[in-house]
Amino acid sequence: MKIISSIEELRDHLRGQLRTAFVPTMGNLHDGHLSLMRLAKRHGDPIVASIFVNRLQFGPNEDFDKYPRTFAADVEKLEKEGVYVLFAPTEKDLYPEPQEFRISPPDDLGNTLEGEFRPGFFAGVTTVVMKLFSCVQPRVAVFGKKDYQQLMIIRNMAKQFALPTDIIAAETFRADDGLALSSRNMYLSVEDRAEAPNLYKALTAVAEGVRNGQRNIDALEQEAMAQLRQGGWQPDYISVRKRHNLQPASAHEVAEGEPLVVLAAAKIGITRLIDNLEI
Repeated sequence: MKIISSIEELRDHLRGQLRTAFVPTMGNLHDGHLSLMRLAKRHGDPIVASIFVNRLQFGPNEDFDKYPRTFAADVEKLEKEGVYVLFAPTEKDLYPEPQEFRISPPDDLGNTLEGEFRPGFFAGVTTVVMKLFSCVQPRVAVFGKKDYQQLMIIRNMAKQFALPTDIIAAETFRADDGLALSSRNMYLSVEDRAEAPNLYKALTAVAEGVRNGQRNIDALEQEAMAQLRQGGWQPDYISVRKRHNLQPASAHEVAEGEPLVVLAAAKIGITRLIDNLEI
């Protein structure tokens, strides 16, 4: 595996490759990330991964400086997965001058759910992804469903800009007790880690309620958040949305079988977790 930090060197190294599969990450890799690499192998060759902790998507009170960085361990894992190139730019490599041009998702998709609680987050995500796509020029790129709203925004961005990159969705990788794997799980205390799977259980309860014919979606959402609060959580939202645009579904749409997803964000201890479940 070749490790490259320069955009110019990366482009030189990949010149002529027409089936590149790309997996962008912020490092601190776990089995969920590695499952993305394996899925990428099924859709392209060579495999390019990136590690870059993107300052643009962190708010002023968020954990940019504390975000876990485990580069040596990450390199070892990627080598075992047969990754061809690791693109690991510094901030100076990727942003040699202030990034004044930004990609902003539309309000109805970018300012709801995560966008409501993390203003500017998705503009930071879409801007860095567009720039990474420009650097790597992949034929396909793989993103996990755990970040469901991010996946939908990037998929729509690629479509509207007619990017020559197919966006592949990877299923959420979970621990045996149901907790979605995340780099931020390492912040969980022993007690919080024992409680953390209840976020997925709350999503499951909402999904089962919808499947069993309950049409008062707001009541299902409120009941799930109340259950989390009893367990010591501080929920930001549990919300049932239409899959294709992440807008609320009417009772008629639910009754007619509209494809749905229930999404959640909640804080346990010092750690904010997100998760979702397609219905």
